[in-house]
Amino acid sequence: MKTIDLVVPCYNEEDVLHMFFEETNKVILTIPDYQFRYIFVDDGSRDNTLSILMELAEKHDNVKYISFSRNFGKEAGIYAGLKYSQGDYVIVMDADLQHPPALFPAMLQGINEGYDCCAAMRTSRKGESKIRSAFSRTFYRLSNRLTNVDLVQGAVDYRIMTRQMVNSVLDMSERQRFSKGIFAWVGYKTKWIPYENVERPLGTTKWSFLGLFKYAVSGITGFSVAPLRMVTFMGSLISIGAFIYIIITIAHTLVSGIDVPGYATTLCAVLFLGGILELSIGILGEYIANIYMEVKERPIFILKNTNIDLIAHNEFERDKISSL
Repeated sequence: MKTIDLVVPCYNEEDVLHMFFEETNKVILTIPDYQFRYIFVDDGSRDNTLSILMELAEKHDNVKYISFSRNFGKEAGIYAGLKYSQGDYVIVMDADLQHPPALFPAMLQGINEGYDCCAAMRTSRKGESKIRSAFSRTFYRLSNRLTNVDLVQGAVDYRIMTRQMVNSVLDMSERQRFSKGIFAWVGYKTKWIPYENVERPLGTTKWSFLGLFKYAVSGITGFSVAPLRMVTFMGSLISIGAFIYIIITIAHTLVSGIDVPGYATTLCAVLFLGGILELSIGILGEYIANIYMEVKERPIFILKNTNIDLIAHNEFERDKISSL
């Protein structure tokens, strides 16, 4: 019997966890040929999320949990869940039921057809604000133009992956993680399943607009040097323009004499060049910040508590390494 691990990052999800477990179990019971195991990742929640996970683990043998020492972010939660998974296949999904468990059969059908990954993509953004939806669409267009990875419009983290693909994702151990880009970068044959966006039944989203903006910037700078090349292009263009302006000014001075400098022209030039410089420094700063975080080699997460058999997991890791 094939095994499937469900990796579910959680941050302050006490309101929806019981409902998530019940709804997911309803679907799992209709799939008898696979053995499912939950791996909940408590990302330093401040509510009763961990207590509920421990309660579920006491009642159900197939429920495992990982608890962080603090909030490390959803990306760290996904990485930790994948790291401690052992199933033949791994499903990554959110706990807020916006990733409908009803897609499990369709995902498994894609795997049985020979795909390495079967991922969900939203065909609508029902329930989201127009500004947030527009920002998301703009990000996907910019990312596809600036990076060397192709992000499908509406793609989400919700997907099933073979063990081989999971191992490839884990080999990318960078600290500044952008899972959508990593899933695309490692390649493998992917089938996309469209679905209508589902609103949260309980609770509220943990993503603020500022958080999404930082996440988008991290995604672009993590997979592209195009912004750096844009800085070089802008600098070259301004230098050429300045050189031409100097020649014109010298020629005009030799012919007509020295004019009284114009206040408006000087102000516009200073503001324009100052803006370009600030933008360039900001772009450079993003890349330097990424380098700074990577070279320190801090752990992606710190494990505080878990009910996973770490001895068995370490043996699994050794067997995996020896089979390479």
